[in-house]
Amino acid sequence: MPAYIIVEIEITDPVGYEEYKKRAGATVAQHGGQYIVRGGACETLEGDWKPKRIVVLQFENMERAKAWLNCPEYAEPRKMRHRTAKTRMILVEGL
Repeated sequence: MPAYIIVEIEITDPVGYEEYKKRAGATVAQHGGQYIVRGGACETLEGDWKPKRIVVLQFENMERAKAWLNCPEYAEPRKMRHRTAKTRMILVEGL
């Protein structure tokens, strides 16, 4: 069953975050993931949620998604993300 990592991001260091994006993309592909949404226009339709940036990644299943998040290849880019942005991240099963 496919799984999706959904990330709400508020970039605090735009230059550093650009470097993070360069490094993170290859690790996603190495673990069989793909970007479904990577930034782009975002509009709130209901409620008071006002995200600055949304990223959605798709993986084969929840185990593969968690394996990517915790893999050695992503360890340094993950630290970069924590330094350059405030993030909230969830993992959900798809259909």
